[in-house]
Amino acid sequence: MMFGESFCVVWVLSAVFVLAGLLVIVDIFRCWRKIPSHSPRSTVRRSWHDRELESVANELVADLAKGLNSAEVLRRLQRDGRNELRKGMVVSSLAIFLRQFASLVIWVLIGAAAISVYLGEKADGIAIIAIVGLNALIGFIQEFRAEKAAAALARLAAPKARVMRDGHALVCAASEVAAGDLLQLEAGDLVAADARLISASALRANEASLTGESLPVDKAIGILSLATPLADRSNMVFLGTSIAGGSAQALVIATGMRTELGRIAQLLDTAESGATPLQQRLDKTTRYLLWACLGIVALVSVLGLLRSIAPFEIFLSAISLAVAAIPEGLPAVVTVALALGVQRMIRRNALVRRLQSVETLGCAEVICTDKTGTLTVGEMTARRLVGGRRLYTVTGEGYSVNGVFLSEHKERKPADDPDLYALLYAAAACNDAEIVNGGIIGDPTEGALLVAAAKGGISRGDIEMSAPRLTVLPFDSDRKRMTVVRRQGNTALAFTKGAPEVVLARCAYIQDAGAIRPLTDEDRAVINQSAGWMAHDALRVLAVAQRLLPDSSGSAEQIEGELIFLGLFGLQDPPRAEAKSAVARCRSAGIKVVMITGDHPDTAAAIAHELGILAEGDKVVTGRDLEKMSDDELAEAVKHISVYARVTAEDKLRIVRAWKVGNKVVAMTGDGVNDAPALKEAAIGIAMGRTGTEVTKEAADLIITDDNFSSIVAAVEEGRGIYDNIAKTLVYLLAGNAAELTVMLVAAMLGWPLPLLPLHLLWINLVTDGLPALALAVDPIASDVLKRPPRPPEAQLLDGGFIRLTLLAGFLIATVSLSAFAYEYYLDGDGLEHARDATFTALAMAQLLWAFSARSNGRTIFEVGLLSNLWLFLTVSVSFFLQWLIHYVPALRSLFSLEPISLKHCVAWLGLGLFPLLVLEIRKVLLRRRVK
Repeated sequence: MMFGESFCVVWVLSAVFVLAGLLVIVDIFRCWRKIPSHSPRSTVRRSWHDRELESVANELVADLAKGLNSAEVLRRLQRDGRNELRKGMVVSSLAIFLRQFASLVIWVLIGAAAISVYLGEKADGIAIIAIVGLNALIGFIQEFRAEKAAAALARLAAPKARVMRDGHALVCAASEVAAGDLLQLEAGDLVAADARLISASALRANEASLTGESLPVDKAIGILSLATPLADRSNMVFLGTSIAGGSAQALVIATGMRTELGRIAQLLDTAESGATPLQQRLDKTTRYLLWACLGIVALVSVLGLLRSIAPFEIFLSAISLAVAAIPEGLPAVVTVALALGVQRMIRRNALVRRLQSVETLGCAEVICTDKTGTLTVGEMTARRLVGGRRLYTVTGEGYSVNGVFLSEHKERKPADDPDLYALLYAAAACNDAEIVNGGIIGDPTEGALLVAAAKGGISRGDIEMSAPRLTVLPFDSDRKRMTVVRRQGNTALAFTKGAPEVVLARCAYIQDAGAIRPLTDEDRAVINQSAGWMAHDALRVLAVAQRLLPDSSGSAEQIEGELIFLGLFGLQDPPRAEAKSAVARCRSAGIKVVMITGDHPDTAAAIAHELGILAEGDKVVTGRDLEKMSDDELAEAVKHISVYARVTAEDKLRIVRAWKVGNKVVAMTGDGVNDAPALKEAAIGIAMGRTGTEVTKEAADLIITDDNFSSIVAAVEEGRGIYDNIAKTLVYLLAGNAAELTVMLVAAMLGWPLPLLPLHLLWINLVTDGLPALALAVDPIASDVLKRPPRPPEAQLLDGGFIRLTLLAGFLIATVSLSAFAYEYYLDGDGLEHARDATFTALAMAQLLWAFSARSNGRTIFEVGLLSNLWLFLTVSVSFFLQWLIHYVPALRSLFSLEPISLKHCVAWLGLGLFPLLVLEIRKVLLRRRVK
């Protein structure tokens, strides 16, 4: 006997130390995961935009006329490496899979499974292992995909490049471009490397993916100041961008990882999102539960030994109690809740790449969002027109040709308004864009003019048929205007558009009320005032003019002189119709919305003000302002900044990290390559599905399929609802476990026989915990979920209210169970077997009925609706049936040491089971009255 007692005590103490050791090992493993697997490759950064071109060429030992020779190219490729983006250290699939086991609850469940198999409960053991395996597999798939983000950067490089070598033009693989090469660029080309412009003709580059600038930017040769930000370096072109128009020759100054795109790849390597709030909360909760369970199990074991209970019986009871006390159904419940949330979010245009991201987004306190395409339509639109002396408002968004023209609160039809018609006709006539299948081919600004004309029933195709082109004077950064000469009958008409100050200076007449008259100083003042108003509203302003020509053979000065002023276009990428209400919902939910864009600060501020993002006292900050701030200064300033403009990839990363210093849960949206590092660094990275690059999508946790900010808000709502479901499920599970522990502990302290057999505990754990808990995990989302403030990151699942409700429910369930045992064993004298049957059944019924109350901590069953969660009603019914079944199937009855239930006992035990439910429902009503 002494050997048996010693064995039991040693086993219990050993279990405590082994599990404590596992805690230490898991902590070490988790810390090891946070160590970067590799350091970013350091590169020397030189300034190339602020120097004479000859100085740049001399440093690169390059020939600006003939380019490099073939031998020199090979030597430089050997020295600098190929023009490719490094993918970074490849993490093995095995390492990613092993990461999924760096969680305390996983190791506890593996131990529980081993114990279950040892006790002969193979079904329980297999079920637990299946849960662990499922969670590991899902986590492995999601993390494996996320690790491909840096590798996807390499696929952005241009596959081919045109270069000048040995004085001859040739086409080579982009990977074979070397520093010192001369690039030949034309419209439609992808830029193969970072390069300084040598010559440029009407060159425009699309740099949205790198800088966030929504419109193509003008490029020209020249020297810029050293402090010029990346988005304004007009004498440079960059790897991964594209040429929107014009042509150029450029000197390659950086390749591969030395390019701006390569620097972003390095930032992506160093970004670390860390554990999600849900993971942190579950880990802490599991720790508390583990030590509480071990303490109670040890106490029950010691009390059993003092009462001379057979050591083997104590051993089985202690181990069974430990298995029952740990909520092994929790990972399955979390997985189901998140997976079903994912399905709901897909229907709301949000595609989830990491399951934990669903709940994390529900914790978001700050959403850093891009402007173009997310808060705005992402398509340049004509919003205001000035024709003659009349102001028009244009309805409709983006490239849709549906819309009308309003002036003085009345609809104006171009066919009945000669000034409006002439303005729209000229804008379509002086245009190179095309409308194809609801989209625009060509420059977005010209596309906006073409769409505005189409709203007035004017088609460029019809113009080309009736008035063919004769001459084109193209736009460039020096002229700041474009002119198209067309033949109409026996005459020629010149149509001009460009910057207002440039076009107006060349005008001598104005069309007003359908008549042509001389342009007066007063007219000029009014036009300049109108242009100023539009610019103040962050509209891009273009002026349109025309003139009748005696012939088309004159010089540019002759053709573009003495023009007739027709009017102004105010263009803008307009806010989405639903974005303003979505921002307001964020505000009511306690979430701060921050706009981060590469656009001009005035444009960003105007849109932010219109959407309600920029409130009184908030600041607008540029990338240049950020450069002057230290990290500590930025961490303090972010609280008061609502708009960031002209920012770089490093700026976005600093902004996210500054918020994280304040322990805020940050969501970051983006679509360009420059957004990828910040997306990976943020607690939740959100990529745009339509306009987002592959890099951004791979780095993100969520992909918004419609690029709409309102879909992000919908995802926040889902995330909060999922957290509520996980929390209520955990309350339900822990209340049941607390009841089981209390029953066993109280019986041991009072010297009673064990009220429940190990098999009873395992059955209750399987039937009353598993099925109803899964049904609670899919409870409908409460309607007021976005009217609450975000949960603080430091908030625990086991907070004061949580613990009080769990202990109260557990105490009530334990009380009715112990009451059933005491009555049947001591008062009625039906014997120990019948008393255990009563305890077993009363406990199961009380836990099952309590599931209906667990759905809400404030609303009663009738307010929530008994059948509003049909799955819960069905699972509780099935569990009741199974509880009844084991009393009447002979084999099961013998296995559980039970007897058939009489009607008297059935009513009595059901009444006891209803007692906790009634008390908890009355508590809700009393708490509500006290609050009022």
